[in-house]
Amino acid sequence: MPDPAEPLRPEERATGIGSLPGVDHHEAARTVVGELPGLPHVAELPDRGVGADMLGRAAALLVDLAVEVWPSGYRVSARPGAQHRRGVDLLARDVDALDSTLGETGTAPRRVKAQVAGPWTLCAGVELRSGNRVLTDRGAIAEFTESLAEGLRGHVAELARRTGAGVVVQIDEPTLPAVLAGTLPTPSGYGTVRSVSGADARAGLSVLVDAARDAGAVAVVAHCCHPTPPIALLGATGVDGLALDLAALDRSAPVLDAVGEQWDAGREMWLGLVPSTGEGPAPELAGLARPALDLADRLGFDRARLADRAVVTPTCGLAGATPAWARTAMARTVELAEAFADPPSSW
Repeated sequence: MPDPAEPLRPEERATGIGSLPGVDHHEAARTVVGELPGLPHVAELPDRGVGADMLGRAAALLVDLAVEVWPSGYRVSARPGAQHRRGVDLLARDVDALDSTLGETGTAPRRVKAQVAGPWTLCAGVELRSGNRVLTDRGAIAEFTESLAEGLRGHVAELARRTGAGVVVQIDEPTLPAVLAGTLPTPSGYGTVRSVSGADARAGLSVLVDAARDAGAVAVVAHCCHPTPPIALLGATGVDGLALDLAALDRSAPVLDAVGEQWDAGREMWLGLVPSTGEGPAPELAGLARPALDLADRLGFDRARLADRAVVTPTCGLAGATPAWARTAMARTVELAEAFADPPSSW
């Protein structure tokens, strides 16, 4: 087992966002471990349907709460039904697949990664029995947040025990900007759900961050691929890193200043650089690296920061990619991380 106190090697600074194409959890685990041996993640396969998507995945972690599927989506249920149990089973299979693949291949990473939808994305995407979003009920929000946090504690502890590695937790909050802006529609479609304050959003996320740390997570990263993510708010939750889609990120001064402040404060930047879909030969490294190099230059940081305070990822999940492109994208993240550590003279 590698010494966990040693600085991260370049291949340990590359990983996937989470999702992959296909329905075979064993094949997905083999692909992840093969292409991302330094920081493999529990693969997500949303093509499997109910329970395998981001919301179903998070719902599978809930403790003493359950959901069922209605025509409009996930809805709170009095007790776990077949659909909820399916999500729990799929998550367990994916953990089993990662564990068994590490054993079969003799791969012993210092860190592995797990992803979970954050409380605001979950509460925005699940309905109460009334048909309104959980987001409309403060008591329900608190209940869901605490339940998710309790489930995450168990998930992190089990993954660490099974793999013998430190667990990095990635909290996905793609819906948070809409929650803060109050732009999510009501069931009728004629109104919008009242916005959540920044203080409340920060407090809810902090519950999950603290739960991950309580369970022994070695790092917690907040992921939001919106062009104008709430960077300062996410950083204020105490996360160790922020995962951003650099291709989509708004390049206005306020957004870049916020990125610079968080990076300067010591947080890692997980930079989405490799396209999540594509075809043909692998893109040239120089072109893929350019947005990250430009970001460091514009913020006034030495480019060496990309080698010791950044992690390379695809721009988003790979569920929409072909299997060939998914492998290409993951391989390119490792090659980019290695190139940042030992830049070509032409850069």
